[in-house]
Amino acid sequence: MEKKYLAGKTLDELSGIVARMGMPRFTAGQIAAWLYEKRVRNIDEMTNLSKQNREHLAAEYEIGYSVPVEEMRSVDGTVKYLFKTTSGNFVESVYIPDRDRATLCVSSQVGCKMNCYFCMTGKQGFNSQLTVREIMNQIISIPESAKLTNLVFMGMGEPLDNLDEVMTALTILTAKWGFAWSPKRITVSTIGVKRNLTRFLEETDCHLAVSLHNPFPEERLSIMPVQKAYPIADIISLLRNYDFSHQRRLSFEYIMFSGFNDSLKHAEALAKLLKGLDCRINLIRFHAIPGVNLKTSVESDMVIFRDYLNRKGFTCTIRTSRGEDIFAACGMLSTAKKGEIGNKC
Repeated sequence: MEKKYLAGKTLDELSGIVARMGMPRFTAGQIAAWLYEKRVRNIDEMTNLSKQNREHLAAEYEIGYSVPVEEMRSVDGTVKYLFKTTSGNFVESVYIPDRDRATLCVSSQVGCKMNCYFCMTGKQGFNSQLTVREIMNQIISIPESAKLTNLVFMGMGEPLDNLDEVMTALTILTAKWGFAWSPKRITVSTIGVKRNLTRFLEETDCHLAVSLHNPFPEERLSIMPVQKAYPIADIISLLRNYDFSHQRRLSFEYIMFSGFNDSLKHAEALAKLLKGLDCRINLIRFHAIPGVNLKTSVESDMVIFRDYLNRKGFTCTIRTSRGEDIFAACGMLSTAKKGEIGNKC
């Protein structure tokens, strides 16, 4: 019989397992502590469970954590990890150390349905959703796991298009029986999947980052097909119904492309679009990918853009580029790995 996995199970799910197996109710909490606090790799290591209960558990289950299959280390300390999924595909996570912060960018899907023109992951097309276990495995199985201070769902895929699995992962990360992290340590990035955004906002206190990239609807549509189904104006209108002044932070991601969205006209339109919202704006340098004829903005244009928005009362920063020497653009390493395997077949 093929064994099932314990990793990614919630306390309620673990309670159901131990009840079915006739174990004491408190055993569920013990298993959760071994999975998410002590992060063991083998059921035999759960030493406060009786030997008989461990044997019963091991007959049907295994932990389910797996180490990265490949890694690339940058001169600036950034590390890109490649994980193999149950389906035989590959996803990436990126570890970014920065003084007293240690951030991990986590993937939520194999590929992506959104097909943004500038995104390498979108070029792969959509393959499958990651399970809670596969999401949590990225966090637990890197060597720097214990050092992490922050987590960003900004890797491969659209998190709000895999909402059930992502929400369960957020529960494990923030619950007392799980990681017991503050929601302030977690940011979820989205290009604006409106049908699921409300649930995310109402059921979590995690930070939100919205990928905007152009304030003009037609121009945004030319690089982000999601604009047709979920216009950015509608997303912003929805966000105005929520309070972002205390527990939760709202930010907008804005990749800057030379001659396309980096003019003062765009800065003025962006300020008008976001007027009155308590938010931050992150300006991001574009990492070139094959087959895309966009170029990153020059530094002087980014500074002019940033300074204009700051004068308008926004907190606007230019994000420091990291890992440019290790397939920095999201999806590059997994695409290369997929091609490498395909060429061997």
